[in-house]
Amino acid sequence: MARAHKVILAYSGGVDTSVCIPYLKQEWGVSEVITLAADLGQGDELEPIRQKALDSGASISLVQNVQEEFIRDYAFPSIQANALYENRYPLATALARPLIAKILVEAAQEYGADAVAHGCTGKGNDQVRFDVSIAALNPKLKVLAPAREWGMSREETIAYGEKYGIPAPVKKSSPYSIDRNILGRSIEAGILEDAWQEPPEEIFDFTKAIKDTPDTPQYLELSFDGGIPVAIDGENLAPVTLIERLNTIVGNHGVGRIDMIENRLVGIKSREIYESPALVALIQAHRDLESLTLPKEVTQYKLGIESTYAQLVYNGLWYSPLRSALDGFVQATQERVTGTVRLKLFKGTAQIVGRKSPYSLYNEELATYTSADQFDHKAAEGFIYIWGLPTRVWSQIRTHEH
Repeated sequence: MARAHKVILAYSGGVDTSVCIPYLKQEWGVSEVITLAADLGQGDELEPIRQKALDSGASISLVQNVQEEFIRDYAFPSIQANALYENRYPLATALARPLIAKILVEAAQEYGADAVAHGCTGKGNDQVRFDVSIAALNPKLKVLAPAREWGMSREETIAYGEKYGIPAPVKKSSPYSIDRNILGRSIEAGILEDAWQEPPEEIFDFTKAIKDTPDTPQYLELSFDGGIPVAIDGENLAPVTLIERLNTIVGNHGVGRIDMIENRLVGIKSREIYESPALVALIQAHRDLESLTLPKEVTQYKLGIESTYAQLVYNGLWYSPLRSALDGFVQATQERVTGTVRLKLFKGTAQIVGRKSPYSLYNEELATYTSADQFDHKAAEGFIYIWGLPTRVWSQIRTHEH
C-alpha cells in the first residue's frame, strides 16, 4: 500500500539519499519522487548532484540557492542570541535544518506533493529537526524517513542502489561523516569515536593547524549594527561575503576548532568535532559589544535566554512558539548593540583587545582611578549599609539564637 503518491525528497547526492529514490518507489509504492538540493555554501558542484538525482530515478531535480536567507534569517538571529549549545557549539549544522524543512514544505505545496522525505537515520538529531520543523510548518504533510526504517547496512545500501543503476562510490569512502555548509563543518565517526584519540589533521578544512598559522598576529575589526555584523575592517559587506571572508581570515589563524563530547537529543553522548571560524569570532565579538552597550540587568538576564535559545535550535524547535517569543526579547535588546570590536588573531586564539560604540555605557570618568575620577566615594558608605542590611539582620538573629 502506498504511503504517498508524490514525494519531495531532501537530496544531498550521497549514497543514502540516492538510494531513497528507488526505495521509495519500489518498496513503498511512491509514484513520483522530486528531489530538492539546498545550496547552503557546502562547496559541492551542484549540477552533477542535480543530474545524479535524475539518473537515480527522480522525475524532477531541484537545486535552490538559499545561502543569503540562511545567513540573514537563521545565522544572524542566532548571533544576536549568542547561541552556543552547551556553551561551545555555535550550531552551524543545526541552523540549516529548519531552512531545509521550510523549502521542502514550500516545494511540496508548489508541486502538489502529499509527503516530504529525508535520508536521516534513527540515531541522530537531524531526523528530529526535520520532522518537527515540517510538522510545525504543515502538520498535514506526511514525513517519510526510509533510512530510519530500511535496516540495511552501508554495504547493503550500496548493493541495493547498484541494482537500480546507482553507481557505488568510486573511491574508498572516507571513514568520517562530514556535514558542511557556509557556517562550518561537523565531523564525526571513524577514529573520532574513541574519545581519547586526538583528531587527525586531515579532517580539517576551514582551519589551519597551529604550526601552519602566521607567525605574526593579525588585527581584525568587526562592526555591528543593531547586533548584526555588517563590516570587516571598515568595509561594509553583504551577509554571505562577510561570512566567507571571515571564515578565511579567522581559519587562517587556526581559530574556530571545537572538540567536544555533546549530549544529543536522543539521549546518547557523541564525540563531535566542529570548525566554525566566522561564527566563533562573531559570537565572541558580539557578546563583548553587548557588555559595552547593554545595562547590567539585561546582560545578566540574557545569559539564561541564550542558553535556552541554543537548546531550542539544537533540539529542532526553531519554529516553536518559545523560540519566537525569545526572539522578541533578543530583538528588543539589540537596538543599541552597534559599534566595533577589535580582535587579535594569533596561533589559534582570537583575543578581544578593543571595543567602541556610540551607545557605550562605559564612562571613563567614573571608572578611572586617576585625578579625573568623578565617582562620589562618600556615597558608598550609605549604599553599603543598606545593601548589607538583610545580611546584618540575619547574622544578629543567628548570633542571638546561639
